Amino acid sequence: SILVLALIFSSLRLELIPITIVLVVFVFLSHEMSHKFVAQHFGCSAEYKIWPLGLLLGLITAILSMFGGGIVFAAPGAVYISPYVKKRFAFKIAHLSEKEYGIISLSGPLINISIGISLLLASLFFPLELLSIIAKISFFLAFFNLIPIYPMDGSKVIAWNWKLWLIAIALASVGLFL
Repeated sequence: SILVLALIFSSLRLELIPITIVLVVFVFLSHEMSHKFVAQHFGCSAEYKIWPLGLLLGLITAILSMFGGGIVFAAPGAVYISPYVKKRFAFKIAHLSEKEYGIISLSGPLINISIGISLLLASLFFPLELLSIIAKISFFLAFFNLIPIYPMDGSKVIAWNWKLWLIAIALASVGLFL
Protein backbone atom coordinates (compact mmCIF):
# COMPACT_ATOMS: atom_id res chain seq x y z
CA SER A 1 0.00 0.00 0.00
CA ILE A 2 2.75 2.43 0.94
CA LEU A 3 4.66 1.92 -2.31
CA VAL A 4 1.57 2.36 -4.50
CA LEU A 5 0.47 5.45 -2.54
CA ALA A 6 3.98 6.87 -2.88
CA LEU A 7 3.81 6.33 -6.63
CA ILE A 8 0.37 8.00 -6.78
CA PHE A 9 1.34 11.00 -4.59
CA SER A 10 4.56 11.47 -6.56
CA SER A 11 2.42 12.01 -9.69
CA LEU A 12 4.13 8.91 -11.10
CA ARG A 13 7.49 10.71 -11.08
CA LEU A 14 10.10 8.13 -10.11
CA GLU A 15 12.61 10.70 -8.86
CA LEU A 16 10.12 11.79 -6.17
CA ILE A 17 9.45 8.26 -4.88
CA PRO A 18 12.01 8.24 -2.01
CA ILE A 19 10.70 11.43 -0.39
CA THR A 20 7.11 10.45 -1.11
CA ILE A 21 7.61 7.12 0.66
CA VAL A 22 8.70 9.01 3.79
CA LEU A 23 5.70 11.30 3.46
CA VAL A 24 3.23 8.42 2.99
CA VAL A 25 4.69 6.45 5.88
CA PHE A 26 4.29 9.48 8.13
CA VAL A 27 0.78 10.54 7.06
CA PHE A 28 -0.89 7.27 5.98
CA LEU A 29 0.64 5.01 8.62
CA SER A 30 -0.25 7.48 11.38
CA HIS A 31 -3.87 7.42 10.20
CA GLU A 32 -4.17 3.64 10.06
CA MET A 33 -2.24 3.00 13.27
CA SER A 34 -4.44 5.41 15.19
CA HIS A 35 -7.48 3.35 14.19
CA LYS A 36 -5.67 0.20 15.31
CA PHE A 37 -4.50 1.55 18.68
CA VAL A 38 -7.86 3.13 19.58
CA ALA A 39 -9.68 -0.10 18.66
CA GLN A 40 -7.26 -2.05 20.85
CA HIS A 41 -7.87 0.47 23.64
CA PHE A 42 -11.55 -0.51 23.48
CA GLY A 43 -10.65 -4.20 23.70
CA CYS A 44 -10.89 -5.19 20.04
CA SER A 45 -8.35 -6.73 17.75
CA ALA A 46 -7.53 -4.66 14.68
CA GLU A 47 -5.37 -5.21 11.62
CA TYR A 48 -4.70 -3.45 8.36
CA LYS A 49 -5.80 -5.31 5.24
CA ILE A 50 -4.85 -4.25 1.74
CA TRP A 51 -7.58 -3.70 -0.87
CA PRO A 52 -6.03 -4.56 -4.26
CA LEU A 53 -8.93 -3.05 -6.24
CA GLY A 54 -8.54 0.23 -4.34
CA LEU A 55 -4.83 0.29 -5.17
CA LEU A 56 -5.56 -0.42 -8.84
CA LEU A 57 -8.22 2.33 -8.93
CA GLY A 58 -5.68 4.69 -7.38
CA LEU A 59 -3.11 3.94 -10.06
CA ILE A 60 -5.65 4.23 -12.88
CA THR A 61 -7.06 7.54 -11.62
CA ALA A 62 -3.50 8.86 -11.05
CA ILE A 63 -2.62 8.06 -14.68
CA LEU A 64 -5.87 9.61 -15.94
CA SER A 65 -5.38 12.73 -13.81
CA MET A 66 -2.02 13.33 -15.49
CA PHE A 67 -3.89 13.91 -18.77
CA GLY A 68 -6.98 15.69 -17.52
CA GLY A 69 -6.16 17.11 -14.09
CA GLY A 70 -8.81 14.94 -12.48
CA ILE A 71 -9.14 13.70 -8.94
CA VAL A 72 -7.26 10.64 -7.73
CA PHE A 73 -9.27 7.98 -5.92
CA ALA A 74 -6.96 6.01 -3.65
CA ALA A 75 -8.39 3.54 -1.15
CA PRO A 76 -5.52 1.12 -0.56
CA GLY A 77 -7.04 -0.73 2.37
CA ALA A 78 -8.42 -0.31 5.83
CA VAL A 79 -8.02 -1.35 9.44
CA TYR A 80 -10.52 -4.09 10.11
CA ILE A 81 -11.83 -4.25 13.64
CA SER A 82 -12.89 -7.52 15.21
CA PRO A 83 -14.62 -7.90 18.57
CA TYR A 84 -12.89 -11.27 18.97
CA VAL A 85 -9.63 -10.97 20.83
CA LYS A 86 -7.50 -14.08 21.24
CA LYS A 87 -6.52 -14.57 24.84
CA ARG A 88 -4.22 -17.19 26.24
CA PHE A 89 -6.67 -20.11 26.12
CA ALA A 90 -9.79 -18.74 24.48
CA PHE A 91 -11.35 -15.73 22.79
CA LYS A 92 -12.76 -12.68 24.49
CA ILE A 93 -15.61 -10.80 22.85
CA ALA A 94 -15.56 -7.01 23.04
CA HIS A 95 -18.79 -5.06 22.68
CA LEU A 96 -18.45 -1.66 21.04
CA SER A 97 -20.99 1.07 21.55
CA GLU A 98 -21.87 3.41 18.70
CA LYS A 99 -19.80 6.08 20.48
CA GLU A 100 -16.72 3.82 20.74
CA TYR A 101 -17.04 2.84 17.08
CA GLY A 102 -17.37 6.54 16.18
CA ILE A 103 -14.29 7.42 18.22
CA ILE A 104 -12.28 4.68 16.48
CA SER A 105 -13.41 6.00 13.09
CA LEU A 106 -12.66 9.63 14.00
CA SER A 107 -9.17 8.83 15.32
CA GLY A 108 -7.60 8.44 11.85
CA PRO A 109 -8.83 11.74 10.38
CA LEU A 110 -8.15 13.49 13.69
CA ILE A 111 -4.49 12.44 13.66
CA ASN A 112 -4.21 13.74 10.08
CA ILE A 113 -5.79 17.06 11.06
CA SER A 114 -3.36 17.29 13.99
CA ILE A 115 -0.39 16.54 11.75
CA GLY A 116 -1.61 19.12 9.23
CA ILE A 117 -2.04 21.85 11.84
CA SER A 118 1.34 21.04 13.44
CA LEU A 119 3.15 21.18 10.11
CA LEU A 120 1.46 24.44 9.09
CA LEU A 121 2.53 25.98 12.39
CA ALA A 122 6.06 24.61 11.94
CA SER A 123 6.19 26.11 8.44
CA LEU A 124 5.71 29.56 10.00
CA PHE A 125 9.08 29.15 11.74
CA PHE A 126 10.75 26.94 9.13
CA PRO A 127 9.49 28.07 5.71
CA LEU A 128 10.08 24.78 3.93
CA GLU A 129 7.74 23.94 1.07
CA LEU A 130 7.89 20.27 2.05
CA LEU A 131 6.15 21.01 5.37
CA SER A 132 3.25 22.68 3.55
CA ILE A 133 3.00 19.83 1.04
CA ILE A 134 2.86 17.18 3.76
CA ALA A 135 0.30 19.28 5.66
CA LYS A 136 -1.94 19.52 2.58
CA ILE A 137 -1.72 15.79 1.95
CA SER A 138 -2.54 15.13 5.59
CA PHE A 139 -5.57 17.43 5.40
CA PHE A 140 -6.63 15.78 2.14
CA LEU A 141 -6.42 12.33 3.70
CA ALA A 142 -8.57 13.52 6.61
CA PHE A 143 -11.11 15.15 4.28
CA PHE A 144 -11.28 12.13 1.97
CA ASN A 145 -11.81 9.73 4.87
CA LEU A 146 -14.50 11.95 6.39
CA ILE A 147 -16.74 11.64 3.32
CA PRO A 148 -19.97 10.30 4.85
CA ILE A 149 -20.36 7.33 2.49
CA TYR A 150 -20.01 3.80 3.82
CA PRO A 151 -17.42 2.31 4.43
CA MET A 152 -15.52 5.60 4.84
CA ASP A 153 -14.74 6.85 8.37
CA GLY A 154 -17.11 9.78 7.88
CA SER A 155 -20.17 7.51 7.62
CA LYS A 156 -19.46 6.05 11.05
CA VAL A 157 -18.59 9.38 12.65
CA ILE A 158 -21.70 11.13 11.31
CA ALA A 159 -23.89 8.23 12.52
CA TRP A 160 -22.46 8.66 16.02
CA ASN A 161 -22.13 12.46 16.31
CA TRP A 162 -22.86 14.71 13.34
CA LYS A 163 -21.64 17.80 15.21
CA LEU A 164 -18.16 16.35 15.73
CA TRP A 165 -18.17 15.17 12.11
CA LEU A 166 -19.02 18.73 10.99
CA ILE A 167 -16.17 20.20 13.06
CA ALA A 168 -13.70 17.60 11.72
CA ILE A 169 -14.72 18.03 8.05
CA ALA A 170 -14.57 21.82 8.45
CA LEU A 171 -11.04 21.66 9.91
CA ALA A 172 -9.92 19.30 7.13
CA SER A 173 -11.49 21.57 4.49
CA VAL A 174 -9.94 24.76 5.85
CA GLY A 175 -6.56 23.03 6.01
CA LEU A 176 -6.79 22.11 2.34
CA PHE A 177 -7.08 25.75 1.30
CA LEU A 178 -4.51 27.38 3.61
